[in-house]
Amino acid sequence: MHLRKLHLVVLLAAALMVVVACQPNCTSDLERNKLTVQRAYEEVWNQGNVDLVDELVMPDYTRHEIGDPEDTGGIEPFKASVVAIRAAFPDLELIIEDIVAEGDRVATRSRFTGTHQGELMGIPATNRRVDVTAFEIVRIQDGKIAEIWRMGDMTGFMQQLGLPE
Repeated sequence: MHLRKLHLVVLLAAALMVVVACQPNCTSDLERNKLTVQRAYEEVWNQGNVDLVDELVMPDYTRHEIGDPEDTGGIEPFKASVVAIRAAFPDLELIIEDIVAEGDRVATRSRFTGTHQGELMGIPATNRRVDVTAFEIVRIQDGKIAEIWRMGDMTGFMQQLGLPE
C-alpha cells in the first residue's frame, strides 16, 4: 500500500512538471501572438511605419471585412491602405481596449479615433472627428499576421463624418 501511494505521488509530480514546463512555452506563444498584433496597431497604424508590414504580415495575408463581399489581401494593398487612411486621418489613433489570445488567434476590441482631414475613398475632408469601435480576430502563422476577420462600426463612422449611410 505504501509503495502504491509513493508511485501515485511520483506520477502526480511528473504530470505537474509537464504542465508547469508547458506554461512558459504556451504562454510565450500566446504573448508573442498578442505582441505581433499590438505592434501592427502601434507601430504600423499609429506611427505609420509601413516598412514594418513586411516583418509582421504574411505575403499571402487575407482580410475579411464584415459587410464587404470582397476579401482583400497581400502586403502591398495592406501598406497602401495604411498610407491612405493615415493621409485622411493624420491624427489617427488605434487603441486596443481588449486583447485575448488562444491558439493561433488573437481577438481585439479596439477604437479608431481621428480627424478626417484628407480625401478617403472619394470622400473629401470633412474636418470632423470620429471615434468608432471595431472587433477583429487575427490568425497568426509563423509569428506573422496571416488572416484578419474584421467588423467595424461603419454606420457610426459615416454618421460621425456627416455622410449618408
